[in-house]
Amino acid sequence: QVQLVESGGGLVQPGGSLRLSCAASGNILSIYTMGWYRQVPGNQRELVAVNIKGGTPRYVDSVKGRFTISTDNAKNTVYLQMNSLKAEDTAVYYCNANLMRYSGDSVRAYWGQGTQVTVSS
Repeated sequence: QVQLVESGGGLVQPGGSLRLSCAASGNILSIYTMGWYRQVPGNQRELVAVNIKGGTPRYVDSVKGRFTISTDNAKNTVYLQMNSLKAEDTAVYYCNANLMRYSGDSVRAYWGQGTQVTVSS
């Protein structure tokens, strides 16, 4: 079994900061990507930021310069530092990892349970 456990969401005023964390645990051989998506009720889930193994982090245009994604490979953990938060950043944020559990396995997508981020005065 693979689990992704998120933490760090909450209520913050516009202009404030939050840091999300997501730790992957269980039977994991190799992680290829770890990233963050977000979803507002009635809208599709959108990619916010992703770290690709051996590659360059990617961000949706609306968060460039404000959000920073980082990973601790030894801990199978991904972080999202969110600065200068805006009301339109309000959403449920989901952690995602594409990984292989064992040799010969397919690369599969796993999701966290979601954490609410609310930006409001």
